[in-house]
Amino acid sequence: MKRVFVGLFVGTVLACGCCADSLGGASAEKMSDAVIPTSKNYDWWTERHQSVLDRVKQGNVNLIFVGDSITHFWENEAIRPFDKAGKAVWDQYYAPRGSVNMGFSGDRTQHVLWRLQNGEIDGICPKLAVLLIGTNNSHINSSEEIAAGIQAIVHELRTRLPETRVLMLAIFPRGSAEQRVKGNRGPAAFNDVWALNNKASLLASELADNEMIYYLDINHIFLDENGMLSREYMSDLLHPNVKGYERWAEEMEPTIQRLLSE
Repeated sequence: MKRVFVGLFVGTVLACGCCADSLGGASAEKMSDAVIPTSKNYDWWTERHQSVLDRVKQGNVNLIFVGDSITHFWENEAIRPFDKAGKAVWDQYYAPRGSVNMGFSGDRTQHVLWRLQNGEIDGICPKLAVLLIGTNNSHINSSEEIAAGIQAIVHELRTRLPETRVLMLAIFPRGSAEQRVKGNRGPAAFNDVWALNNKASLLASELADNEMIYYLDINHIFLDENGMLSREYMSDLLHPNVKGYERWAEEMEPTIQRLLSE
């Protein structure tokens, strides 16, 4: 109960906009930026946010995907097999289910929090929300801070969508900056940022109660026989390619069916 309370407390503080005085002297400077809702001042980001608002107003929202570029690129159409593109897979698995893509390239936990608090899930009641977020925080925040950000998002979803189940996905494995440098064509061995994200995922997963909040780690599907991150599924060692999105959907499908009661 204690660990859940911490996550709920953070979310409640953010939702209520409590100031330093109301927290008995705690200051915003002492709070990790990962849990402070923040927008982005980019035209494309604002336009995409408005596009999501327009889409949810149309209704027929049964399944939502919330996240960053890894989720965003479900929308990309592939020209080459190694492209970061999952549209064909999305159209097969999710479009027929009344799904909405709420992934924004480059988003960190704080940006997702802002979007959820500013209309993206207003007036809808999906059966399931799939959440994958945190990798863009990994160069800035600690595992504990990332986990707190993820938990704050889960709290936001559960508060605003009390009848919606939440499926947290473990942050996907990724290459380090050195491993992802242009010209390097090999797989990525386990590295510090990968380890940091693994720890963040495990900490965040403590919220899972297997009633309304679930946790799923599918990271093994992206690894080769030596446990290294394969370019066969992530050409840039960060985003799934066409084959990676196929594997992701196939691995997640039994859980999706179960949580949607299909």
